[in-house]
Amino acid sequence: MGNTYIPESAMAIFAHPDDIEFSCAGTLARWAKAGARISYVLCTSGDVGISTPGMTRAEATRIRETEAREAARITGATEIIFLREPDGMLENTRDLRRKLVREIRRFRPEAIICGDPTALWGGDDYINHPDHRAAGWAAVDAAFPAAGQPNLFEELEAEGLKASKVRKVFVVQWEGGSTFVNIDDTIETKVAALKAHVSQVSNLDCDSLLREWAAGAAKGKEMQYAETYRVITLENDEFWKDYIQKNGQA
Repeated sequence: MGNTYIPESAMAIFAHPDDIEFSCAGTLARWAKAGARISYVLCTSGDVGISTPGMTRAEATRIRETEAREAARITGATEIIFLREPDGMLENTRDLRRKLVREIRRFRPEAIICGDPTALWGGDDYINHPDHRAAGWAAVDAAFPAAGQPNLFEELEAEGLKASKVRKVFVVQWEGGSTFVNIDDTIETKVAALKAHVSQVSNLDCDSLLREWAAGAAKGKEMQYAETYRVITLENDEFWKDYIQKNGQA
């Protein structure tokens, strides 16, 4: 299925700086160009992701957050949030879920994009990072049902962060997805955003790599480049229209 849906607001929840650029920045850039408000929420700052001798975690945090801010700017994100959970040791805890629910209730996204928490094997030469899986589980659990339940995390209600339902969850798929977002017009933006992560990709041909992946995703479709998702629609058109009228959402 091709996808022409444009949310009024969207939140991308991932583990590390550069995860968004490798996976879904083309979709987010497309939505941003169409006027959507875009929020990036990164669970860690990737502070163990630079192995240069003498590198400290504090300096790595500074470098990688700077790179992530530039990548978000290139893509057109409205904001970027760093939760600064332990890099390499991320867990889907109650505390992390509360932090994500806080951000969802504050920003009130119509759609959320996250990684697939069930993705473990990437062919015969890659094991999906445990932080990726933990971030995916935490994002899904925060999106539904936690963010929309007023009697869950009541302390957030007391702070004025009212329950906020999410309409759709876009789960990034390496293969086998059913929704293909056309990124023909934003592939160059995606490449530029990934190149902003100099500490991670200086030895990669970002342009060739991302175009190869996106072309493979689009094979057989009426587009040249695509990003692939499984999309969960939590609220249908009729409910959503009524909900935003009553709650002022999106």
